[in-house]
Amino acid sequence: MKENLKLVIEKRNSEVFLRPRFSITLKENYKVILNRFSDELKKKEIPFRGNIIDEHVFISVAKKEEHFWSPQLHLEIVKSTEELSILKGLFGPKPQVWTLFMFVHFVIGVTFLGFCVMLYSKISLNESVFLPLTMIIVLPIIWIVLYFLGKIGKDTGKNQMKELHEFMIRVIGY
Repeated sequence: MKENLKLVIEKRNSEVFLRPRFSITLKENYKVILNRFSDELKKKEIPFRGNIIDEHVFISVAKKEEHFWSPQLHLEIVKSTEELSILKGLFGPKPQVWTLFMFVHFVIGVTFLGFCVMLYSKISLNESVFLPLTMIIVLPIIWIVLYFLGKIGKDTGKNQMKELHEFMIRVIGY
């Protein structure tokens, strides 16, 4: 395994993203790697829980360590050639938290567009534009606050993200 160490290149995206992604090229067949994850996740003493569906591995922190902002690591192991595999990883909150977060963003976006239409109508009818203009200013501020709440949540789960990443590195053998 020491000779493979030089071949591991972990490509990460920018730190700006709330859901960091990375990919690693591995010098092993994807089935071997999937079996290794399967064997490791069956052990009782590991502080993680997970499941494998086809070429996808989902790893979460243990229930007793879990909090609202706890991350989940989603790995996809793709066959490149018979001897090479590509491991694609995505850190993110639990699916329920992400869905709620996206739903709130959607509602704010639709509401913003509604108030834009209302502002245009009020201007056309020469009526008071106080409410729609106020909302057009307030809604982007709420959007920015939500972004920073997501960043705070990501920072809150950063230690758990590191633990999940270290676990993954240990399982793939690098």
